[in-house]
Amino acid sequence: MANAEQGSLDQSDLDPKRRRFLTTAVGVVGAVGVVGLAVPMLKSFAPSARARAAGAPVEVDISKLEPGQMLIVEWRGKPVWLVNRTPEALASLATVEEAGLLADPLSEMPQQPAYAGGVERAIKPNLVVLLGVCTHLGCAPTYRPEVGPPDLGDDWFGGFFCPCHGSKFDFSGRVYAGVPAPINLEVPPYKYLTETQLVIGEDQESS
Repeated sequence: MANAEQGSLDQSDLDPKRRRFLTTAVGVVGAVGVVGLAVPMLKSFAPSARARAAGAPVEVDISKLEPGQMLIVEWRGKPVWLVNRTPEALASLATVEEAGLLADPLSEMPQQPAYAGGVERAIKPNLVVLLGVCTHLGCAPTYRPEVGPPDLGDDWFGGFFCPCHGSKFDFSGRVYAGVPAPINLEVPPYKYLTETQLVIGEDQESS
């Protein structure tokens, strides 16, 4: 009888300790669970690296861009062309204009920043910066610097050709008349940091 009473007494002494232990353990597990849920939730509120990059300015090194070459970079999910125009390419701008081949030779439509208007459509004559998206249905034109190739004809003096529907653009991105594309290629905002470094996505005027 004494043993039974002793066992009952021991059990009653252990129960409060066990209850405290279980209560503490449950509390700790609950707290860990809350922390575990909070971290992913907080991360979900922070913009992803891709989202930040989508609208962020892009720095470009053009130190190795030789005359006649084109460099393609991505800005806001779209291709941007940087073409180091040769003296011959610059001379062709007047040729296509004098031949009456262009729909908007003076770039009167507001498709470029004010500092990149006119015939050359660039801050510096040799380097043109264009959004590589056809203004017809958004296809990607190809760079065709050769003059008078059989598939483009004798009135082709070099520039950009859209294979989707046949739209043509000269070395400044000015659209030929009579093609599906209604307007010139767009010039994105950009500025020079140095002679060989520029930024796509920031205006020259804001520097």
